[in-house]
Amino acid sequence: MDTMDTPQIIKSFESALDGALTGTRVYEREIAVKRNTYTSLWLDVKRDGFRAAILHVCHLQENPHFTVIAPVDRGDTVELLYHFSLFYGRHLSAIALVLRVTLSKADLTIPTITDIIPGAIFSEREVQEMMGVTVAGIPDNRRLFIPDEFPKGVYPWRRDDTGPEKMLKVLPGRQGIQHEQHD
Repeated sequence: MDTMDTPQIIKSFESALDGALTGTRVYEREIAVKRNTYTSLWLDVKRDGFRAAILHVCHLQENPHFTVIAPVDRGDTVELLYHFSLFYGRHLSAIALVLRVTLSKADLTIPTITDIIPGAIFSEREVQEMMGVTVAGIPDNRRLFIPDEFPKGVYPWRRDDTGPEKMLKVLPGRQGIQHEQHD
């Protein structure tokens, strides 16, 4: 598909997701010597429309560049930020696209996208072991970064009681450093 501008992309998601798109934000910044504009488009998507959103990304560009899933612990919820680059490789056309899905900690389940974007497997495995999110249908459920001996139910990136507070150690030379506390 040819490139689209930001309003066209938003409108296409509104049509494709039938009410599952709950919010949009557009960030533009000037980059490089020529001060070209680089656009980041953030879309909030309900979990029940998430796979349709991923399929729509693939409709906009046959092989979108999937970057990473960035999870954020927000207290009672976990946000999953799926980062993509659309229209890359076309001069001044690339757009950063972030699909944000917010999950209640009472139900930290999201469907896999590896059948659509196989390269997402590593990020999905990472989110499972580091945040405790269950990725339903993931083809490879093994841990990727932490050893099998690591305690079950402890998630290194969580800020709640499932986080590794008791397991933290101060590395040599780091004594006395105050770390930022997040509420």
